[in-house]
Amino acid sequence: MGISVLKDNTSVLAGSVAALFVLSCLAVLVFGWLSLFLTIPLGVVSLWSFIGSRKTLAEKTSQLVRVNEIHLATVEALATAIDARDQISVGHVRRAQIYSLGLGKLMGVSPIEMEALRTGALLHDIGKLAVPDHILNKPGKLTPAELEKTKIHSVVGASILEKIGFDVPVVPTVKYHHECWDGSGYPDGLKGEEIPLTARILTVADAYDTLRGTRPYRPAMSREKARQIMQAESGTRFDPQIVAVLLRYLSALEDEIAQSGLAYDDAPGNAPKAKDDEFVEQIKRANREVFNLYELAREFSITVTPQQTLQLFSRKLREFVPFDTCALFLLNEDKESASAAHVEGLNAKRILKMRVKVGKGATGFALKNLETIANVDPDLDFYTTRPDLTQLYGTLASVPLISGEETIGAVTIYSRELKSYAEEHLRLLDTISRIAADAIDKSLEHSEAKMHAMTDPLTGLPNARSLQQQFEKEVARATRAGSSFQLLMLDLDGFKTVNDNLGHKFGDKLLKEVSSVIKEQLRDYDFLARYGGDEFVALVPETANNNVDELCLRIEKAVTDFELVVGDSKGSVGVSLGSAGYPRHGSTFDQLIIAADKAMYMRKMERKAAAGMLISAEPILDAHHSEPPIQHDPHQSLIVELDETHVLVK
Repeated sequence: MGISVLKDNTSVLAGSVAALFVLSCLAVLVFGWLSLFLTIPLGVVSLWSFIGSRKTLAEKTSQLVRVNEIHLATVEALATAIDARDQISVGHVRRAQIYSLGLGKLMGVSPIEMEALRTGALLHDIGKLAVPDHILNKPGKLTPAELEKTKIHSVVGASILEKIGFDVPVVPTVKYHHECWDGSGYPDGLKGEEIPLTARILTVADAYDTLRGTRPYRPAMSREKARQIMQAESGTRFDPQIVAVLLRYLSALEDEIAQSGLAYDDAPGNAPKAKDDEFVEQIKRANREVFNLYELAREFSITVTPQQTLQLFSRKLREFVPFDTCALFLLNEDKESASAAHVEGLNAKRILKMRVKVGKGATGFALKNLETIANVDPDLDFYTTRPDLTQLYGTLASVPLISGEETIGAVTIYSRELKSYAEEHLRLLDTISRIAADAIDKSLEHSEAKMHAMTDPLTGLPNARSLQQQFEKEVARATRAGSSFQLLMLDLDGFKTVNDNLGHKFGDKLLKEVSSVIKEQLRDYDFLARYGGDEFVALVPETANNNVDELCLRIEKAVTDFELVVGDSKGSVGVSLGSAGYPRHGSTFDQLIIAADKAMYMRKMERKAAAGMLISAEPILDAHHSEPPIQHDPHQSLIVELDETHVLVK
C-alpha cells in the first residue's frame, strides 16, 4: 500500500510541476515577469496541499482496510470459539463457509450476497449459545421438548447479529437457514423462494457438512450416503437447484475443503489434522467438563443402592483424574473411624474394609480437618493398617465427602506413576466429590429408609413386607430348580402373661431375645421374619418332612429352655409351630400361611391339653382363629394330618 501511494504521489508531483510551469509562462506573457513572484508561491502551496491531501486519503484508506481485516478476523475467531463447543470435532463453520461461497460463486450471486454468505456461514450457529450443552451433545435421541429448545438458535442468532448492523443481509441468512423448501422448516415456515437465496444456499452447505461429520448421536456418514440423503430431500427440505449444483461440483468443493486442512476423516490420503489452537482446546475442555458433570449428576440421580453410587463415582472419577487405586471411605457409626466401602483399581481386595482412624494418616487428616490433603506420603495411610502396601505408591490425594453440613466420608486416590497431583486434578477431584457426596448421602438415606421399611424395629428381623418379597424369591427359585421349601408359623405361648405380670418393657426385651434364640436354630440361608405381635414365620428351603419335624422340636426346646433375667424379674415363654410345604399345601403366600397357621394352632391346643389346661370341650377361641380346637389323645403319634397340613403333636 505504501509503495503504490508513493508512486501515485510521484506521478502527481510531476504533473503538478508541469502544470505550474505552463501557468507561469502564461502569467509572464500576460502580466510580465513580476507576476512570477505571485504565481510561483501560490502554485507551490497549492501543489503541496494537494499532495498532502492525497497522502491523508491513502492513510485513511489503509486504516479502513486494516479495520476491515480486524473485523473479519474477529468474526472468524468468534466463529471458531462457538464451533469449539462441539464435543466431537471442530471445523464445521469453516467448511460450511467454503461450501456456501463455492455454491454462491457457481450460481452467480451478487457481491453483496457473497459477503452475506461469507459472514453468515461463519456465524450461523452463534444462537447455539442459548442451547444447553447437555442437549447439543446428547448421545441419544432428543425428546420433543429438547428438540424445540434447539430450534431457538436461529432466532437467537439473528437477534445477536442485528445489534452489529451489517451492511449486507447477514441477519436473514442466519435467521432462515433452517427453513425448508416445502415450508416445513422454522422459525417462520417460509416456503420456496420466500426463503432468501443466501439462506437456501447456507441450508444446503450446513446440512451436507453435518451429514459428513461425526455427531454425538451417530457416526460420520460416507460421502455416498450423504449424497443420497441430499438427493432424496431435494425439493422437500432443500432447494433442488442448489442441491443439483452441489452434487455436480462436489468433488471440486471437497478438494477445496481438503486444501484448507479441514478434510473429512474418510478422505483418501487424508493427512493428520493440525492441532487446534490452545484457546480452542481450552474451550473444548471447559464445555466437555460441563457436559460430563451434567451427565455425572444425571447418572447419580438414577442410582439406587449405595454400592451402585460408589461404583459409579469411582468409574466416572477416572475419566477426569488419573489414579491407580481409588478408595471410598464411609464414616462408621462411632464417627471416630471410617472403613473402605468401595475400592477400584490395584490392590482393591487388600484395601477393601480397611479402617482408618479420624485424625490418623492422610485420609484421617482429611476427615478430621475437612480439607483436601494432596501430595503427601501414601504410606501414612498404610503404616498401621496395611504395612504390606507401603512403598507401592508415589503420591495421593484425599478429599472429604460432605453433604450439606454432614461429613459422610472421604475419597482417596493413590498413584504409582505421578510424583504429584496438579492443581487442575485437585479442582476436578473436589468438584466431582461434592456432586458425589450428595448422591452417596441420599443413597445411604434411601438404603436406611428401605431397611427400616423392611425391618421390624423391635427385633431387627425382616418384617411382613420383607417376608412377602422373600417368599416370591423362594417360589421362583423352587420353580426353576423343581424343588420345594417349608413355611413355618411360630407363635409364642404365655407371652401375654409375661406382659401382664412383668410389663411391656420386659416383654419387648424377652421378645427380642427369643427371636435370637429361634434364629440360632436356623441355617444361615433360612429366612426368619416377625409376622406380627408374638408370631414369627420362617422360610426353610430344601427341607424334607422328617427334617422339618426335627427342626420344629429343636426350636421348641430351645425357646422353652430360655429364661430372661432382668434384675429381680425373670420370665420365659413356650412356642408352638406349624409347617406347610410348597407346593404341596399351596402355591401362594396366603395359602401356605393359612395351612401353617392351622397346623400351629392344633399344636398349641395339643400342648395345652397335654399340660391339663384344656378343661372344656368347647374352649374359648383365640381372637384371630375362627375354628374350634380339636381334641386329640396326647399319646398319639407325633405326626397327624389335618386338611393335608403337617401338624406336630406330642
